[in-house]
Order: sequence, then structure tokens, then C-alpha cells
Amino acid sequence: MREFSVPAMVEVPDSANLTDAPFTRAAESPGTIVLRRKSGDAWSAVTAAEFAAEVTGVAKGLIAAGIEPGDRVALLSKTRYEWTVLDYAIWAAGGVAVPIYETSSAEQIEWIVGDSGAKAVFAETAAHVEAIEQVRDGLPDLTHVWGIDAGAVAEVTGLGRDVGDDRAAERRRARGAADVATLVYTSGTTGRPKGCEITHGNLVRTARNAVQGAISEVVVDGSATLLFLPLAHVFARLIEVASIEGGIVLGHSDIPNLLPDLASFRPTFLLAVPRVFEKVYNGAEQKARGESELKGKIFTAAAETAIAYSRALDGGGRPGPALKAKHAVFDVLVYGKLRAAVGGRVQYAVSGGAALGERLGHFFRGVGITILEGYGLTETTAPAAVNRPTAIKIGTVGRPIPGVDVRIAEDGEVLFRGVNVMRGYWNNETATKESLDDGWLHTGDLGSLDDDGFLKITGRKKEILVTAAGKNVAPAPLEDRLRAHPLISQCLVVGDGRKFISALITLDEEALGPWKERHGKTAAMTVDELRRDPDLVAEIEAAVADANKSVSHAEAIKKHVVLGVDFTEEAGHLTPSLKVKRNVVMKDFSGEIDALYTP
Repeated sequence: MREFSVPAMVEVPDSANLTDAPFTRAAESPGTIVLRRKSGDAWSAVTAAEFAAEVTGVAKGLIAAGIEPGDRVALLSKTRYEWTVLDYAIWAAGGVAVPIYETSSAEQIEWIVGDSGAKAVFAETAAHVEAIEQVRDGLPDLTHVWGIDAGAVAEVTGLGRDVGDDRAAERRRARGAADVATLVYTSGTTGRPKGCEITHGNLVRTARNAVQGAISEVVVDGSATLLFLPLAHVFARLIEVASIEGGIVLGHSDIPNLLPDLASFRPTFLLAVPRVFEKVYNGAEQKARGESELKGKIFTAAAETAIAYSRALDGGGRPGPALKAKHAVFDVLVYGKLRAAVGGRVQYAVSGGAALGERLGHFFRGVGITILEGYGLTETTAPAAVNRPTAIKIGTVGRPIPGVDVRIAEDGEVLFRGVNVMRGYWNNETATKESLDDGWLHTGDLGSLDDDGFLKITGRKKEILVTAAGKNVAPAPLEDRLRAHPLISQCLVVGDGRKFISALITLDEEALGPWKERHGKTAAMTVDELRRDPDLVAEIEAAVADANKSVSHAEAIKKHVVLGVDFTEEAGHLTPSLKVKRNVVMKDFSGEIDALYTP
């Protein structure tokens, strides 16, 4: 058993809650810009005083509507400015915010609203409102449904016109650090989602220790970030809170509008899941290869140079003169254009949600954007460990954030204890007792700690495959290596109870267009046709062979199949945070899996 602890850098009193920071800033520096809101093609500044006033107006409306301290209010929406206003208004009214993904089905909405006992719902679109109305008969606690697109902010603000300032202030101060601030439902890779009880103290203490401790070098005067991940996910939610707590200017976007928004907003740092970074890399590579054979070769050489340059920086090292010269040339030809594509000011990005991959981490650091890979769960209020600019080991998820202890149990499971660990699961004492033991959270992940306290995640405890020969195989390293290939979208390594390891592989349709053009294939070729094409088959076989280099012979993929469809959230194969639902995929593609083991 190994342990590593990092003491808290910021102490937070038991009386603290999430509304302290925005209202204190509004009182002390009302003209400070705290957010930027998209208006057409431009961004308009929102001052601390304006934000606090807007939050207060909605909070008064919620009080008038009968929301009492501790009542749950659900938010069903994509990431947008109104989400942050409503989040803080719910907290200012003493309520508990319950986020729901905009892509959720009516059944999922019914479960979360019903399980949480939500008294009100803010739903983004008319379709979202209709989805709630369809299941409303089964939701006896639900008394209000407000449509965001239909003007919910103004409507609810209007309800509170007779609520006095003193009453609103008293309600805002009614909650403390130990009180639940939000119920964040797990994305449900297995079974029904569970509501994690995240307290005001969890969010405030985690945000302040992360901003002032773990990533203090990233958050400097003039820092700004553009949120585009779903705010229903705890990772984006923590950054929302950290921005308000740390004085980071916050903007909101989504994937369809991301590139133009990055160019106009010009953030100083980003947060994303590894799939976003994979898409950026693969897209740049495909574009270069599609323009000409020469540009394709230049990009390949630039990528190898960036990786070599980054590796030379490890352990405080320095690149040699020849490598520095090559790097300078490619900075003009390639790297500068990649930095410009994300606004030109990004120096750091925080990655979480899944393993990034060592090669990709080195590539982006070599380009000039250092990706600080971290690790966390919904149950740990997002971050539990993270690399920082002055303490980084690519290939690890860094050290624990201040105020957090990590332990590696005898069986290799990673356990955490500290300011970020949830209070428990809502209405689920059994699950709480299974996950929390004397303050230690059992993550279900396997990992190791080096002598410097850097954590490496090696697999999922419950996803360890045991072959018929008794060999334990962690699928994650193989899956991560395969997903890094430009043509591969998703993969699932299988083999539990079987004679050998196999894999299901899906193709990335965005990458197929340029690939078809380069290889003289007709544009009309479908994915189903391409997966049988000899040239594409050869590329995938080479990718599998490359992935197998990272494991022993007994752990290597012996057979694989390229599927004619991708894993998608709509089909139920991915969670909203893009994690593969292993049990669903294995059920839906059981025939293909059986065929891999049929002589």
C-alpha cells in the first residue's frame, strides 16, 4: 500500500457557500469583467455588479415561486450563458441544482427529475419542455417548468419583483459548506445513474485549492477560458465555479460554433476531454495530407519534431541546437497555425475524463500548448490529481490537488480522501457504503504511484479482462493507443473468459473523406464498403500491430473486426462525456464478438 498527501493551500470556513465570491466581488469591484456573453458575432462584457444583479433577480423569483432551502431545481440545457446565471441563482435561493444533459431521453429526464425530487426545471428548448410534459404525470414533486429559450430568466425575475433585498440576502446566506449544492448524476456506463451529493464546501474548497494551488501558474491576471463541454458534466461545472472564484473571465460555446468562437474570444487556457485533442491533431494531419503529398510529409516531420522537442524537456532537460533549429522552422510552418486556430493566446489546456496518451501530450507541448492531464470522478467534484506547469510528467495524471490524499490499495485500486470527496449518493445508502470507507473513496480504477507522488492510471478494476488461461488484461492501454490513429473513432477490447484478446473497431467518418481522396477511392464509398477495402484493412491492421507493441504477447489483440457503424450517444453506446458503455456495446454487438471466436 502506498500513499501520497498534499496539504490544503486554502482554508475555507464552514460558513462559506458558492455565492460568496460573486457577491463579494460585486461589492468590492463592481466594474470588473467576470464573464463575456455572445451577442451575434461579438462578445459583450458582463461586470461583477451586472452578474450579481441578474443572479439576485432570478433568485428572488425562485423564492416567490416557493423554492425553499434544500429544494432541488433541475437544469436541462446545453452549455450557455444562462446556465451560469441559473446555477448561481438556484444557490442564492438556497436551492440544490440538478444538471441534466441536453441530449437526455425522456426516460432519463424522468429518472433524474423523479429521483432527485426536483420541484422545478429550467428546460432549454420547446422540445425539452415537451419531453418533460410527456412524463410529468410520474413526477408528483414537480411544480414548475420554465423554458430558457422562451424567456425563463425574465419570467422568473418578474415573479420576484415583490421579494425584498433583505429577504434575498438572508436566503443567500442560509447555506453553509456542509450543505448539498448540487446533485450530479453519474453518466451511467452501467446501470441507472446515481446522484452524487456535492456540497458547497466540495466545490468552493476544490476550486480554490485547484486555482490557487494546483494550476496557479495558469490562472494569472487577464486569464480567460471558453467553456464548450457540457455543463451537466462535473468537469465543466468545476471550471465554471473556479472561474467565478478565481476571477477568470468566462465565456460559453459549443462544439458546432467552437472554432469561430475560439478565434473571437481568444481564451488563455482550455479544458477538454482527450477526444477533442485527438480530433484537433487528426484534423490537422488529414488537412495537410489532403492539400498535397509535400504538406503531408511536412506535417509528419513537424509532429515528430514537436514530440522529440517535448521529450527533451522532461526532467528539466533542454533540446540540443539542431532540434531547436528544426523546431523553430516548424513553428513558422505548422505550430503557429495550430495555436492561431484556438485563438492565439492558449498556452495551457487541462485534459480529463479519459487517458490522453503520451504521444499526444508530447505533441501539443512541443507545439506550444502544454496539456495538463488530470484525473477525477463525479464523486471527487472533478479533479483529484493533475499535472501542473512546474511539476509535470507526461503519461501520468499528476499529483493530488492540495487538500487531497491518494492511496493505492493492496489490490491496486486507487483511493482518494479530501476536500473534493462527495458526501454520498442521493437516496442510496447501499451504494454510499460500497464506495466510501472511513472517508476514503474507492474509485474502481487501478493505478500506481511513483516516488515523487505522480499517479498513473492503468485500468478499470471492474473492466479487467481475465482470459480463459487466467491472464489479467487491462483494456484501456490498448484502446487508448488505437483511438489515437486518425482513421479510428472508437474501439472496445474484449476477451473476458475467452482464449485470447480481440477488439471491435469503428471508423472516424470525418477522416475518411480525405483518406478516400488520397487513395483514389470514390467519394460515394460507404463505411460498410470501406471497412472491407484492402488498403483500409491494411492500415487498421498496422494500427493494431502498433498497439500490441505496448503489451505482452498474452495481452495482445489476436483478432479484430471493423464495424460498419460508429458508437454514438444516440444509439446508447456512449455516455454524454463520450465514455463507451461497455455492457451495452457488448450486448448490441454480441454476434460480431462471437464471430471473432468462431473457428
